[in-house]
Amino acid sequence: MNVEVKVPRLAESIADATLVEWLKGDGEAVRLDEPIATLETDKAAMEISATESGVLRYARQVGDVLRVDDVLARIEPGAVVATVPARVAAAAAPVAVPAAAAVPAALAASRSSSSPDAPPIAVPAAPFGPAVRRLVEEHGLDPASVKGTGPGGRLLKEDVLRHLDQVAVCPAVPARPATPAVAAAPASPPAPPAPAEAGERIVPMNRIRLRIAERLVQAQHTAAILTTFNEVDMSAVVELRARRRESFEQQHGVKLGLTSFFGRACVRALREVPELNAVVRGTDLVYHDFVHLAVAVQTDRGLVVPVIHDAHRLSFVELEREIARLAGKARDHRLSLDDLAGGTFTVSNGGIFGSLLSTPILNPPQSGILGMHKIEKRPVVVADQIVIRPMMYVALSYDHRIVDGEQSVTFLVKVKERIEDPERLLLDV
Repeated sequence: MNVEVKVPRLAESIADATLVEWLKGDGEAVRLDEPIATLETDKAAMEISATESGVLRYARQVGDVLRVDDVLARIEPGAVVATVPARVAAAAAPVAVPAAAAVPAALAASRSSSSPDAPPIAVPAAPFGPAVRRLVEEHGLDPASVKGTGPGGRLLKEDVLRHLDQVAVCPAVPARPATPAVAAAPASPPAPPAPAEAGERIVPMNRIRLRIAERLVQAQHTAAILTTFNEVDMSAVVELRARRRESFEQQHGVKLGLTSFFGRACVRALREVPELNAVVRGTDLVYHDFVHLAVAVQTDRGLVVPVIHDAHRLSFVELEREIARLAGKARDHRLSLDDLAGGTFTVSNGGIFGSLLSTPILNPPQSGILGMHKIEKRPVVVADQIVIRPMMYVALSYDHRIVDGEQSVTFLVKVKERIEDPERLLLDV
């Protein structure tokens, strides 16, 4: 009897997911718990694993939108079949691609200039699904020349599209020409509409980017957002990190970053200004007795905000480890939906990109977000003397329906005091 592979429960507020890639071929042998497909939700990508060993049979196609408990595939139990379908095996075997005929003009030209009599290119085995294979074959690409960002370096469809876009916009390189397919392949999905004008590219938003856009507009429409600023003398933290960075990493196995200092300072300040850890629910205010700290992380798919649950219970070292762990998962596209759910306050560090000052936007339904910025040496007055200090502007955006100006200023001052005297973070005072 066939075993059904169904879409699992998704995170809060997530109703559906899109099938973006099959990791195993239709009719291919799979093992229990082996990843077979990738789904993308509004917040993250997630892998679906086989629920039984046997032969995989597709029930859906790439691009289909699925809901919880929809049947994604079926598995025929029994002896694992050793042979792989021809079209899947063909993707794993080296394929000879003539350099001048089966690659785009730009790639052929670059190769012929270095070696006019270059032999056919041997495409090495690479881990990718049918959708990626179609693109590779249609455009005559060498998979080894495309950087894979999926789990274990697997090539994703967007990796290939990004590579093709880079070739298309390179100076003196024409737009991608249509090339004969290297091998017979299923019909490709409809191409995006042609640019309205020369020099333009039309790239459909992925679900994560669409969701970011929706939530930013939602925040502007549903909250009364106001931003308060302050500046922090980073001398003590800079000196502490320089002095203890190496020993901290050796002892705890994680780098001593900046976000952990601000994250812990915010957790402590939220105890004194609980309005910034509250939400509006209908006509009620809901105050949280816990802090689920969200930390913004930039990835090649857009900004994601993983959540450190119960951050108020963590020591400084534990907080640092969680930040590093979740940031790594975010960049490797391995965040689970639970990793993204339930945040009550957000910290975002635009300083790593060089931002000197900005006004962060709330992450609904949260009522507060702290924006960190670039550390820059500036002349400041200390004890009536002008001195040079490493300074950082910090910005607190908040929902004015819940938080008054006095409370926002008080919160920033509490954060500032703890950063300028980091021993308070360790002693919890």
